[in-house]
Amino acid sequence: MGFEMRVLIMSDMEGVSGIVDWNQVNGGAPMYEEGRRLYTEEINAAVRGAFLGGASDVHVVDCHGAGGAWMFNSLIPELLDPRCEWVAHHTWTGYTEMLESGCDAALFVGMHARAGTTDGVLSHTVSSEAWHGLWFNGVEVGETGINAALCGNWGCPVVLVTGDESTCREAAELLGGGLTTVAVKKGLTRFSARQIPPVRARAMIEDGARRALADLTAVRPYDPGRPALIEVEVAATDKADRFRHKPGIEMPTSRRVVVRGETWWDAWRRFWF
Repeated sequence: MGFEMRVLIMSDMEGVSGIVDWNQVNGGAPMYEEGRRLYTEEINAAVRGAFLGGASDVHVVDCHGAGGAWMFNSLIPELLDPRCEWVAHHTWTGYTEMLESGCDAALFVGMHARAGTTDGVLSHTVSSEAWHGLWFNGVEVGETGINAALCGNWGCPVVLVTGDESTCREAAELLGGGLTTVAVKKGLTRFSARQIPPVRARAMIEDGARRALADLTAVRPYDPGRPALIEVEVAATDKADRFRHKPGIEMPTSRRVVVRGETWWDAWRRFWF
């Protein structure tokens, strides 16, 4: 009996080829439907690559918060590769079923750089308006780090990251040189880029996914460290209100939110949910 490879694809919109403007990623905005199509087709490329790389089961999780009814619900269902299954409209970092039941590898598609990255297209961390920075045990991370820590909690390695050049650089610095990255654009400013056309970008992602799954030991599962310390710097005092009265939350300053846990997952659950 052959080895069955279970693969989780976690996706975001800002790192997709062709996307450079908030109007392409915010639900109901003038260019959002164009963004959804570009997004869905890059996911399909990763799905194709996963199956070419030996995957037997592929789940896709939409991690993009587009707002309103589109919150974590930006993929176009009828365009999705029929071989995958996908999770939509579920709380971000809340879907752990596949990880808990055993997942061999994770592929991150369409990721963006963390807040403050000057050459990161649409760079931000969680909220472009509310957060200035996020640290796990003193290491500044973005959303790639959050998703990687989630996967790593269950021993699942992230073997592929796609997005702009700055995102790929950030991911490799965090996860190591064994990571396969695919840069589909180069940020010139936060809202402009030199881009690889979508058709070629998708071929690159498909090939990258296939190559990444050839060696599941190339990247170690990411663990920010134990015990875990999560720190967030928010933009204004009111942005800390959702955290201020949660059990276990510390506020050393009016804009600094701190939470501790035995493991990253212990701390993150206390902080986020």
